[in-house]
Amino acid sequence: MIDDIELMRLHVDALFTRDANGRLRCVNEPGDKPAPRMFLGRTTDGHVLRTRFDVSDALRAEAAALIEAEPARAPLSQQPHCGEALQALLARHAPVQRVWSGPAYCIDASVLAEPPNAVRITAANEHLMAAFPDWRAEVAFRQPFFVVVEAERAVALCCSVRITAEAHEAGVETLPESRGRGHASQAVAAWARAVATVGALPLYSTSTDNGASQGVARRLGMRRFGVDFHVS
Repeated sequence: MIDDIELMRLHVDALFTRDANGRLRCVNEPGDKPAPRMFLGRTTDGHVLRTRFDVSDALRAEAAALIEAEPARAPLSQQPHCGEALQALLARHAPVQRVWSGPAYCIDASVLAEPPNAVRITAANEHLMAAFPDWRAEVAFRQPFFVVVEAERAVALCCSVRITAEAHEAGVETLPESRGRGHASQAVAAWARAVATVGALPLYSTSTDNGASQGVARRLGMRRFGVDFHVS
């Protein structure tokens, strides 16, 4: 079994691209959106720190010192004890624009049954995506891409939004009128099974305040391996 800190390393490598020195550059998807200035991945096995290429070595060293003192066994449901200090540190570099945190999970696809209502989307059946026009344009490079269909249209979807050879990160959406009926769980299960067949790990992360998304993780028995903390 892969330990939690190695899962966290695979997770951050899927989320963001890096330069030759291992510093974060962009979000790992088309458009080259800048990565956060700092990513802290906390696990009970230890912590993973990444900083963006434009954060100085001195600031990175100070951040690493703060994180070194972070209790490894602190409850992962909480923000890091050093969170405010990290924000104050990065504010010396530039004003803090955004702080984000949330749990990260790995899915064991081998225990998931094949969902009865999930359909893989390809060029041949993109018409099912009429209710998701923005996603429809991205089907080709978000594979595997699965939806749950009702009345000849997709009502929930799950696809690969960040991809490496080792891991895929899930992107999930359900139509507002179709939420709370288990459709997202079916789409995620179908997607995870497909990702596993290509030899990659299906990973899933969400924000601290997204209870519905965390509910999907519970229903599918996902393994929470850590908590993300981003500062932009």
